[in-house]
Amino acid sequence: MVRWNFNAWGGKYDDQIADGKIPFLMNRWLELPVFNAGIVLEGGSIDVNGKGCVLTSRSCLLNSNRNPQLTKSNLEELLMEYLGVVKVIWLNKGVAGDDTDGHIDDIARFTSPTTIVCAYEDNPDDENYAALKENYEILTRATDQEGNPFTVIKLPMPAPISDDGQRYPASYTNFFIANHVVIVPVFDDPHDGEAIRILQAQFPDRNVIGINARAMVEGFGTFHCGTQQQPRP
Repeated sequence: MVRWNFNAWGGKYDDQIADGKIPFLMNRWLELPVFNAGIVLEGGSIDVNGKGCVLTSRSCLLNSNRNPQLTKSNLEELLMEYLGVVKVIWLNKGVAGDDTDGHIDDIARFTSPTTIVCAYEDNPDDENYAALKENYEILTRATDQEGNPFTVIKLPMPAPISDDGQRYPASYTNFFIANHVVIVPVFDDPHDGEAIRILQAQFPDRNVIGINARAMVEGFGTFHCGTQQQPRP
């Protein structure tokens, strides 16, 4: 297992720093060799296609509150070494209201080794419009580990969810893939059904289920943020 350092999303929450001890507790149960990467990285900041590519964002992984001593080149070398990938695809900014500085799981996700679903905002007046359009364009130009272009599918964004001026990072890309189902956050929004249909087409061997995450997103994350898959032994 790989142990990544954890600093509570760039030092934002002092009472969460102790979560960095979890890998050691897990290892007591699993009794696996532990590789210490020595860099700050959260699970929501990366997504892999299982064939050699990893998606991440500049706004998070290159943020001065994570690994200020490392350059983009340094980080790429470490990601390749500890994730076993051969190519890093960098997107730019995350969604509005995201306290993680731009986790990839609210922006774009692999649904197969060759296909990516990408959060896209159609309303030019929305604060997410420019950043998500830029990320989509980056992905349409990107190629996989063998130099082939990806199939990039737009996933709509729900309408803004906010409270007392605080916008929350609601996004349909924060889905969780389990063995037989895909759990998708929905928000009692007109775009919920469209998002479910798009994702069901991407996972024909799984049942895609929408669960209302309106209250959950007030904690600044939904299902992918709150889970961690564990491979079968």
